[in-house]
Amino acid sequence: MNLTKNTRRAAAAALAVPVLLFTAACGSDDGKGSSAATVAEVEGKAGEQPKITVPKDAKAPGERATKTLIEGKGATVDKGDFVRLDYAAQAMKTGQNLGSSWMKQPGADAKAPRTQVVGEVSDQAQSQLPPKVMGAVAGQKVGSRVQIEGTAKELVGENLNPQLGLKPEDGLVWVVDIAAAKKVDKKAKAEGEQAKPEEGMPEVKAEGDKAATITVPKGEKAPTELKEQVLVKGKGPKVKAGDGLIAQYTGVKWEDGKKFDSSWDHGGATAFQIGTGSVVKGWDQALVGKNVGDRVEIVIPPKLGYGGNPQSGLDKNTLVFSVDIVGTV
Repeated sequence: MNLTKNTRRAAAAALAVPVLLFTAACGSDDGKGSSAATVAEVEGKAGEQPKITVPKDAKAPGERATKTLIEGKGATVDKGDFVRLDYAAQAMKTGQNLGSSWMKQPGADAKAPRTQVVGEVSDQAQSQLPPKVMGAVAGQKVGSRVQIEGTAKELVGENLNPQLGLKPEDGLVWVVDIAAAKKVDKKAKAEGEQAKPEEGMPEVKAEGDKAATITVPKGEKAPTELKEQVLVKGKGPKVKAGDGLIAQYTGVKWEDGKKFDSSWDHGGATAFQIGTGSVVKGWDQALVGKNVGDRVEIVIPPKLGYGGNPQSGLDKNTLVFSVDIVGTV
């Protein structure tokens, strides 16, 4: 379940957007610890679907409450780290399911890795998790299972999605498993000599800490099939399906050459899960199997981009991306 609605539109965001928990900006995590006690009971091992039970008449803590259920043996997660997480969430009073990464999404490839949360630990809304839930991951160790509770108002903010029927005073509980974490410089980019564009491919100029300039060849018709070229060859590990891909990217429309998004416009490197249907098909097909350190140019026809999703505003466009793979998590 994608719990964020108002975060920036990532150019590679998946087309299917399920019911959202909140509808506008959420309060940020202040990074302070909490002395409040959790009330839900959680059973299960880290890495497996947890069973969450809330005692009858239990009241949600008024402030965020965090409990380490299982302490991992990995590195400690800091703010600014990129993480890959599993999670399950529910409403305390009704037991209403608010999402779980252990549940296969409708239409998902049965052989594909499970869809997990990938994002940056910060005080801004991240992926499926509200900021106060993501913020609770800071200070925990990779491999840990963490329980996070509070009222909807405390954890999500006052702009709850009315479709869910939740009230600000209703209690919510998340169980989060920290699968992996990685520190990557937000200004990281591919380094090395860049190859010339192949015939019919746009020209990419990536200079300085800013969005790449992508020039579509004049008079050239947009391809109807996916095209890709590795412009800079990296020496890092191969990207696997299910990895959190940490990237710098810029995207333009083939039709007019206009930029519609860039990671540089939003603070630098960002992360997406790859190979699970969490991003447009063109990204999944082009970037799984590439190497960390690669700069990849991708030309994506509508059928592998936003075709069939008129709300995107890009459903009829062929998309051109320059993607620097700067890490995986």
